[in-house]
Amino acid sequence: MPGRSPASRRTVLRGAAVTPLAGLGLTACAGGGVTADATPTGPVELGAESEVAKGGAKLYRDHNVVVSRDGNGTLKAYSTICTHAGCAINKLEGTKLICPCHGSEFDAATGKVVQAPATEPLNELPVKAANGKLVAGPGA
Repeated sequence: MPGRSPASRRTVLRGAAVTPLAGLGLTACAGGGVTADATPTGPVELGAESEVAKGGAKLYRDHNVVVSRDGNGTLKAYSTICTHAGCAINKLEGTKLICPCHGSEFDAATGKVVQAPATEPLNELPVKAANGKLVAGPGA
């Protein structure tokens, strides 16, 4: 086109550098590609029953499961796929789960939301102790 100067090399390189970063931001907001399908679809062995102390919780990142044990010794398990945007929750502080995508927080003992933007509790999973091992997921 006459009257328009061609894009400078610097402008082209700057645009090329920003484009992948914008894509990463969209991916994080879209849930990082993790969906609820990442929860166990059958029983999975998590680890030793002794790993979860009374009043405590343990996060099993490889299986997207958290297991808690109340003061009476009762076990509970929940999917750690955030109900807000489907991100895999990767942080446990005491019994508080923290989603890396938008900061939703959940109680690992009840699955309930303790901080938005999530509004729905985590999905509860069957859990049992068998032969000193924790097993969670459908069929456990």
